[in-house]
Amino acid sequence: MKVTNAIAHVLKTEGVEFLIGYPVNPIIEGAAEADIRTIMVRQERIGLHMCDAVGKLSSGEKIGVFVMQHGPGTENAFGGVAQSYGDSCPVVVLPAGYARNINQVHPNFNAALNFRHVTKLAEQVTVADATIEALRRAFTTVRNGRPGPVLVEFPTDILRDEVPDALVAEYKKAPSLKSGPDPKSVSQIAEALVAAQRPVIVAGQGVHYGKAWPQLKALAELLEAPVMTTLPGKSAFPENHPLSLGSGGIGIGEHLWHMLQNCDFIFGIGCSFTRTSFGTAMPKGKKIAHATLDPYAINKDVPVDLAAVGDAGLTLDALLEEVTDRLKGKPRDRLASVTREIRGHREEWLGKWKHRLTSDSAPISPYRVVWDLLHTVDVKNTIITHDAGSPRDQISPFWVSETPLSYIGWGKTTQLGYGLGLAMGAKLAHPEKLCINFWGDAAIGFTGMDFETAVRERLPILSILSNNFSMAIELKVMPVSTEKYRSTDISGHYADFAKALGGYGERVTEPGQIKEAIKRGIAATREGQPALLEFITEKATDVSRFP
Repeated sequence: MKVTNAIAHVLKTEGVEFLIGYPVNPIIEGAAEADIRTIMVRQERIGLHMCDAVGKLSSGEKIGVFVMQHGPGTENAFGGVAQSYGDSCPVVVLPAGYARNINQVHPNFNAALNFRHVTKLAEQVTVADATIEALRRAFTTVRNGRPGPVLVEFPTDILRDEVPDALVAEYKKAPSLKSGPDPKSVSQIAEALVAAQRPVIVAGQGVHYGKAWPQLKALAELLEAPVMTTLPGKSAFPENHPLSLGSGGIGIGEHLWHMLQNCDFIFGIGCSFTRTSFGTAMPKGKKIAHATLDPYAINKDVPVDLAAVGDAGLTLDALLEEVTDRLKGKPRDRLASVTREIRGHREEWLGKWKHRLTSDSAPISPYRVVWDLLHTVDVKNTIITHDAGSPRDQISPFWVSETPLSYIGWGKTTQLGYGLGLAMGAKLAHPEKLCINFWGDAAIGFTGMDFETAVRERLPILSILSNNFSMAIELKVMPVSTEKYRSTDISGHYADFAKALGGYGERVTEPGQIKEAIKRGIAATREGQPALLEFITEKATDVSRFP
């Protein structure tokens, strides 16, 4: 059997339903011959972003696989793999490589060497007979431990070689294994949670990967403890729940800030506590317990008093048992006072922002776009993601996620244009859902041509674009270059652009038109047409930031 067909056999065994890539890579033909749907993008980065969404929205059960050409294709893909690595996304990357007689020769790009710092595993197959064991290592690595990308490079001459059928027939699907925490660690954390008078739970995307949403909710209700999520963990806890504090990030609600600053104990579950400009910093001087899958994250950025290492679901199962036993299975009648405190601060905060969320001014307030979108779509049947910069900070505090995996939050590395690929990958994973990306005129400049991919590949997403003809978030830090050379000015008629690429496009200039335009955009997606709604917005620089 040819190596390309052997690879396709492995992909089928692993349950891979579609292969995303960009030619030329012979694996594409091998996949097509095996009836694996092949999806071609306009640039490598978008394809990897689509793979990220597939992994995120299946809690790592489905693995996105990406292939690209040797040389420039592999070089172009580096940013996408780095995003997968920074955002902990399980992706299998199968680049072609230069033929073995020249793949170590300067200046030929060697993926196995150059991707080592942004992958969990990176190796090059050097003989055809090693194909199956290399893929076994790759899929076992990608399915276990902290999620992240793996890479196996196949030199072009090997892809034309033969591999014994017997070796291929031996391949079995890689296992997905979970490990639980040390019972002693669980007992210590449970004791501290019960002893705390004002605990706060910080839930990360490990709760999504562990499918631990019911356990998180049960623990919060038993302890009567408020829950904030990290930005990647957003939607892990229902944000219409009275104990919800919403998500952290640059933009946050005042109720989150208040409860976090005034707590006496912080319990992080399924998060890394990574120090980042795009996350909410933990206040100093607090007692902190940290439960996570990756031991490397313990004490990495935030010093902790207690720690446990293990799958979020298994950890919460064990904690629930311990806490239930210590509380005799009953809460302590704190719920009314805790939720009243949260509600009071949330309502006061929303009151201060109501004029921005319901503004009738033109150009349109981007917050009005977010608010009207939230109150027009069926939130429970919607998957939404932000983009880097202003869209992230404008939508994340105000969007109320009600169901798990309904919001794809991200931010440790903030590449412009990431949201488009995430929305397309979300539509691949959940064709029955309304899948939305919320982005700005800077982001569309990076990846906008792949709106054509959504059209061609029949992925009817709803793209919400905020166009203020400016890099508004940079206005404060680039005053001289803006004044002298208009360095932050950008422009375009993106609704016409969408129509030119075969999608539905509409430009909206008046706030009173927002909801009806959204309904028309949704109608277009239901008819199978990707839609881009371009809202002409003000150069907003205000963010719900604390302190």
